[in-house]
Amino acid sequence: MIKELLVILVASSLVNNVVLSQFLGLCPFLGVSKKTETATGMGVAVIFVITLASAVAGVIYQFILVPFDIAYLQTIVFILVIAALVQFVEMFLKKFIPGLYQSLGVYLPLITTNCAVLGVALTNVQKSYGILTGVVNGFATAVGFTISIVILAGIREKLTYNDIPESFQGMPIVLVTAGLMAIAFCGFSGLL
Repeated sequence: MIKELLVILVASSLVNNVVLSQFLGLCPFLGVSKKTETATGMGVAVIFVITLASAVAGVIYQFILVPFDIAYLQTIVFILVIAALVQFVEMFLKKFIPGLYQSLGVYLPLITTNCAVLGVALTNVQKSYGILTGVVNGFATAVGFTISIVILAGIREKLTYNDIPESFQGMPIVLVTAGLMAIAFCGFSGLL
């Protein structure tokens, strides 16, 4: 059991990185990765939301949707669970960490529509993960998201000091950098 959880942990965070190999969650990945502090804050919020959403969605799926034979409603139910959790995170940050709340701006409510969060919940169902395995998968996926967004933010901070050709300034160099990161993360596929 522990070996299986470790494989899921490594696979979901590095080998099958949600952003760099599955291309889910690109909006906050590209939008919030201008500063490492903001990227780290977004990563922590995503870790909290995805981990909790995986647990709650797993419980609802196994104990409500399947027994009542309404598993076809899983997408709608998962979206509602995610929206409620994001509202909780938003209220918490607004009350206790207003600086991070301000810096995340519009991207915080966008976690609700972040396809990575919904993708994890649906992947847990698709792969028939139990609640614990689903939570580990969700946590590892969110950690992978955080790793990739913080790395991109660090690179973007360094790019501001470089002489970049005019046609590559702004989003083009960010997309090239993200592409190179995706190629680099392909190197992790030999781990498993």
